[in-house]
Amino acid sequence: MRLSTLSPSPPALAAVAAGLALPLAFAPFGLFPLAPLALAVLFHLWRAVSPRRAFWLGYLFGLGYFGFGVSWVAVSMYRFGGMGVVLSGLATILFVLLLAAFPAAVGGLWRRGFSAVRLPLALLLALPALWVSLEWLRGWIFTGFPWLLVGYSQIDAPLAGLAPVLGVYGVSLAVALSAALLVYGVAVPAQRGRALAALVLLWLSAAGLGQVDWSQPAGDPLRASLIQGNVPQNLKWRPDQRQPTIDLYTRLSRAAFADSDLIIWPETALPAYYHQAERFLRGLAQEAAPATLLTGLPVRPASDPSRYYNAVVAMTEPPQFYFKRHLVPFGEYVPLKSLLGGLLDILHVPMADFSRGDEDQPPLAVAGQFLAVSICYEDAFGEELIRALPAATVLVNVSNDAWFGDSLAPPQHLQMARMRSLETARPMLRATNNGISAIIDHRGLVLARSPQFRVFSLHGEAQPRRGATPYVTTGNASVLGLLGLCLLLAAARRRHGGEPARRV
Repeated sequence: MRLSTLSPSPPALAAVAAGLALPLAFAPFGLFPLAPLALAVLFHLWRAVSPRRAFWLGYLFGLGYFGFGVSWVAVSMYRFGGMGVVLSGLATILFVLLLAAFPAAVGGLWRRGFSAVRLPLALLLALPALWVSLEWLRGWIFTGFPWLLVGYSQIDAPLAGLAPVLGVYGVSLAVALSAALLVYGVAVPAQRGRALAALVLLWLSAAGLGQVDWSQPAGDPLRASLIQGNVPQNLKWRPDQRQPTIDLYTRLSRAAFADSDLIIWPETALPAYYHQAERFLRGLAQEAAPATLLTGLPVRPASDPSRYYNAVVAMTEPPQFYFKRHLVPFGEYVPLKSLLGGLLDILHVPMADFSRGDEDQPPLAVAGQFLAVSICYEDAFGEELIRALPAATVLVNVSNDAWFGDSLAPPQHLQMARMRSLETARPMLRATNNGISAIIDHRGLVLARSPQFRVFSLHGEAQPRRGATPYVTTGNASVLGLLGLCLLLAAARRRHGGEPARRV
């Protein structure tokens, strides 16, 4: 590799700057126009370079994109994982280096595979489809990391109207197509008017879809109380903190009994197994009636005490359980445990060897409704969440975002939760340990939210909904089929004499 490949040339600096700008389109900043603009800069840089150069420009873009956007990984590892400055910094750098390979691969594949295709097809069909295909791959491979998909940045923008039809990847496709249209208008001045018209039509069509009501009310609104204990992560699992934690959640819940149908505690709110806390929980549930208590806590089944689950229990009669299905590598289980099991000792993560729950678990029947439950990171995976639909009328997510500290991750996580509500046309009740707890309506709008890092009880109403959006019916199959079609159409028009790759 020539040293000039990595030199700080103006295109290289532009790639890094565009990558650094892209996270500003996401929460908590919310500058959503920056998403298509940042991609437009990258796509323009790719337009007439060699595949190798496109790869490295994409890699530099990815370093800025993920180096800024997922910087919270270092916070988790250093402040709460006990890894120390050097180890946590090194692990974060390696993680960013890996993630940066995805936009790099888009550039390299596009210039290698579609440089002989006419510019309109290569730019407007192949490139957006490749970008979203690699986003989908990132959300799937090695159990998936679908954080900062560009579609999430549009939750408060007109393009969000596509989410109930094609999911977040469909919104990402619209963002990438918007960027490609901007580049096409610049590259071919004679077509600038058509490119602008197509861009306006795309955004207006998405906004029109956003006015469709994809679901209908199902019964009376649920009065919900989300209990945010704000228990510090470094104290949570200490034996001497168990009773103070129980007393805190009990006091906050008793104040909400009279005005609630549903009281929700966050992920692993109780630092005890269910069989240890069952007697207490049954007594509190009787006291709360007719309100129903849901809490997150670990469960070790009597039938198989060698396994334990990250779970949510609904204190109905009999109790109902949801066992987390999508576990976080190195946070909740260790891949290749026979080789890497020693990492548990390095990371100092308690309860870090959970078993995986069954794929097909029914929604919980509570308060005359059916609840689709997810735990923490699971609400990042839309196609997994819809398994409980259309039967479920309300989404419930419990989380412990204390791992993220005061970083970008909690508002980014809330943004993903909002997308799940929009995709499914269901309200979500989201209870977290230290914020951001929220009540989200079926259009992804936050009706009420808690402050971070405070003991807080969030009270409000959620209107259950029934019906199925197109995304609930087809999942990601529709958008994946559309991506494949775009790539096939572009590949079918491959010809000699297309725009040549210029060696730079």
